[in-house]
Order: sequence, then structure tokens, then C-alpha cells
Amino acid sequence: MKGFHNRVLIVDLENRTTRHESIPDEILAATLGGKGLGTYLLRRENPAGVNALSPENRFIIATGPLSDTKVWGHARFGVYTKSPATGGYLESYCGGKGAPVMKGCGVDAFVLEGASSDPVYLRFDQNGVSFEDASRLWGMECYDAEAAMLAASPDNAVALTIGPAGEHRAAIACIKADRWRSLGRGGSGAVLGSKNVKGMVFCGTQRCETAHPELLAEVNKRIARLSKETPATEIYRSQGTPMQVKVTNTQGCFPTRYWTRGRFEHWENLSADYMAANFDVSATGCPHCFLRCTKHSVVRNGRHAGLEIEGPEFETIYALGGINEIDSLEEVVWLNDICDRLGMDTMSAGNLAGFAAEAYKRGKSDFAIDYNEPDRMAELFRMIAHREGFGALLADGIRDAAAELDLEDVAVHVKGLEPAGFDPRVLKGMALSYATSARGACHLRGTFYKAELSGQVEKEMIAGKAAHMIDFEDRAALSDCLILCRFFRDFYLWDEIGELITGSTGLEYDRQWLERFANGVTQATRAFNHREGIPPTADTLPKRFFRTATEEGATLREEDFRVMLDEYNEYRSGCGAAPGQDVLGVEP
Repeated sequence: MKGFHNRVLIVDLENRTTRHESIPDEILAATLGGKGLGTYLLRRENPAGVNALSPENRFIIATGPLSDTKVWGHARFGVYTKSPATGGYLESYCGGKGAPVMKGCGVDAFVLEGASSDPVYLRFDQNGVSFEDASRLWGMECYDAEAAMLAASPDNAVALTIGPAGEHRAAIACIKADRWRSLGRGGSGAVLGSKNVKGMVFCGTQRCETAHPELLAEVNKRIARLSKETPATEIYRSQGTPMQVKVTNTQGCFPTRYWTRGRFEHWENLSADYMAANFDVSATGCPHCFLRCTKHSVVRNGRHAGLEIEGPEFETIYALGGINEIDSLEEVVWLNDICDRLGMDTMSAGNLAGFAAEAYKRGKSDFAIDYNEPDRMAELFRMIAHREGFGALLADGIRDAAAELDLEDVAVHVKGLEPAGFDPRVLKGMALSYATSARGACHLRGTFYKAELSGQVEKEMIAGKAAHMIDFEDRAALSDCLILCRFFRDFYLWDEIGELITGSTGLEYDRQWLERFANGVTQATRAFNHREGIPPTADTLPKRFFRTATEEGATLREEDFRVMLDEYNEYRSGCGAAPGQDVLGVEP
């Protein structure tokens, strides 16, 4: 099929062998690559009930039909596996330079099975894969390991790597790429660590033909014109995601002091304006992207002067800053850098630090830590990454730690994954989004916070809200198959998504078919969870969100949440899947 190589590369780590497998056009038509293809392979390859850290758990990387084009926002790839944090479906996406050279290896997906007996890293190109000794890299932090792998690779290469957190199989271990970019949530780094894989290098140059390149070029021109008329374009360029610090504090939904407040007294010290005034900041971004939302920052003053990083992003600021009441953006950047070096998800790390402070206050832990103690947070992060002392308990993730400490009424998570920086007691649609996401409390499956914060959908609306959220979620599911950046949600609406599918693959579908297709992909991820023992009753929120208001008075009634959830499930069960999607394990 146009837009694809029609091949998967399967790597047997135990025996150090590889094999190519053809993917029929009908499978690609039913999955569209990316999330659809990754979910299909995960359901097909993984034995039901397998332990996430066992050799039998597959680790899958997939690209989409747009991954080696010049379509705006195309520079992303996805990872799919079973999550050590939740025991269920894990998907994670990363931008940067990786996607084109991954697809350039002549396959649409990579599947790692088994485990290597010794530390290894893999080098992929269009001729196959080589197994490289990683014994000297084992124990290295991410920056150094990536540099070492790239030094032994061609100039066009891109590397993925894990740090000590992944090596020690911490449930919050991430995978790093392009030095500062992350495959963050759910513990994908621990899965690689369990396979004795320190990292992967990709340096492929093979290209795919698209069905209608002239249509893709026309869409590109149209979106470029539209971008000049859209205020969000300049905001992303000038401020990036830290712009959300002001917005969420103004609206009272910035999680603060481990989810007790919705406003941080010193939020201005964490804002985009503060960063612009006190850091040396330049805009950068992924290839073929006009938004340039990433901020390359250098700390100008204080004990961390000269520290260089991409970011910090809003979600890192909320988790390391607001949750822990860190009132210095310089300290947030320092903690961000520590997490990056250790290969640790900043969102989960920040939440675990806040939880640790609450555990100490309640006499459940002897690790002394309070709010606004960045040095103690840094020590805790290193303990988690190396499974030392109290960190060994937290390394198993928030759900297991809370059960061990008898603090399940305090811990904030859904299915074992902590929420993002939008309090669901204020943004009611985010309550539904967190609860129903297959990977846990995720904000990116629909980015519905955008609709509520902007006033596009009323925050307090209950009846009928599910339909609005599903519209966002369905378009996001299609974007994750193609694979496209979330921040193009205002540019790629239903018609544009259909044109991108036609331009890349030649397939032509109307909106009704696209909605059924997206529903099929979403239902397949939920079916995976059900197969792995996560029941539909897990689609809920921590009880404290229903029982306790924020200090500003924001509340969420459980009966209101149930109204939204029932409407959501009624639609999802009634919409059905697109023809051929039975391969995903869902009924048409």
C-alpha cells in the first residue's frame, strides 16, 4: 500500500536473530499504521496476562504513512507495549528527528521479543540490524549513553536510550531521544531495561511513495496560510507550553501541594514570562513544523547558572513545581535535568515526590521530605532510579507504593498512572478523559483541556459533554495512527485528516467511516486492558476527587461523573468499528 513498506521487522533478542514479516494491505487499511498497527501487533504478539517485565512482553515501535513526508507535524513515532506502571496498555509518542530515519529502515514497525543475556544496543538501517555490545554503556546516564552510541554511528543516525531508572526497571522509567526528548509515561524504559537493551540507533534512508503527493502539498499550503491567521501559532512560538501556567492558575486548575489546591501562590515564578525574562531562550522544534513550540533554555543566574535544557514544558513545571510547591523555575529546570539524565518521567517523578511528602507527614515513611525542598527531591529521584532505600518502594509506581504504605486514599492516579496538570474538579471533561484513557490518567488522548480552558465547551457542563470529548478523542486517535503532532489539532480537522489519509495511502473515506475507524482503535486499546485483567470499573477517578474539594472550593460530584461516563460508554459501544477492524479484536 502507498505510504507503507508493508513490512515488520521482528528482533529475537535471546537468539540475536531477525526476520521480516509482510503486512497485507488489508491489515494496513484496518490500522493505518502508528497506533492502529502497534495495537494490532501488541494484541497479536503478546500472550494474555504476561508480566510487563518478562521477556514475553513485546516492545513495539511504529511509524505512520506520513512519517517520511514533509506534511506539517509529521515528525513523530510511537511505542507500544504492556506497562509496568499499570499492567495494561502503554502508548507513548516522541517528536524530533527519529521518525523519518526509522521509517527509512524499510519497515513500518519494529518488534522486540525475548531478552538479551548481556547488555546490548541495536543499530538499524535498511539492511537490517546489528547487535552491539553495551556492557560499557550499562550504568551510564542518558546523555552520555546517547553520545557514545551516536559517535559509533553514521551522521544521520538518531538514538534512543535508557538511563539508570530503566536499567533498574523503575515503573516510571522513560526513554530519551535527541538528548532532551522523551517517551515518557507508563514505564517504557523499564521494559527495555528488562530486555537488557540500553538503546537503539536508527539510520535508514529508504523512502516510501505516497499515493497523491500533490494533495499532500495542497493541504500543506492551506495549513500554512491558516497558521498565519491563527493566534495560537504565535503563542506557541513565543511562549511554548509554559503559557499554560498562567492560564491554569487563573482558572484554578493548576494542581498544587499534591492536589489540594488549584492555584500556586508563586506561580509567576514558574511562568512563560519569567522564563523569557530570566533565561536565555530560543525557539526550536521538530523538522517540518512551523509552530516551533520547543524552547531551548539556558539558566542565566543562581546556583544553576549555565544549565542548558529543552523546556521545561508545562507538564514538567506542574509536576515538579506546583505539586511540590517549588517556587523557583531554576530549581524546576535542575530537577528536570536530573530526571532526563536518569531516564525518568518528570510527571510521575514529581507526583511521587509530592506523595512522599504526604507519606512522611502521616508517619508512613522515614524519608524526611517536605514541600519546596528541591535538594531532597533530587536525592529521592536518584534513590528511585537506583532502587535504594525508600526509593525502591516508589520505583514500583504510585499504586503499589500506596498499597504498601496504606495510603490508597491519598494517592492520586488512574490505573496506576498519575494525571496531568489539569485538575478534574474544575475541568469536568478532563475527569472523563483521565478515567477512560487506556494508558491511565492521560491528558493527550484527546487534549480536551484545550476545549474547556478556551471556553469552546463550558467547564461545568455535564450532560452532553461526552460527545464533545469523543470528537476530540477520535481525531486524536486518527492522528496517532498517521502519526501527527497533537498541537495541530486546530489545523487538522475531519476533512483535513481524510485528505491526509487519501494523499498518503490512496484510501478514501467519509467522516462516518473515520469516526467508526477511530472508535475501533480506541475500543481495541480498552479491550487489551480487559484482557489483561483491568475491568471497566477501573474507568474512574481517585475517591478523594469526589470527596474533597480544592482549597478554592472546586468540586466534582460522583453522580455527575457517572452521567458523563455512561454517555461515553453508550456511544463507544454503539458506534462500532470500521469494516475489517475485527483484526484489532473489536466487532464491526
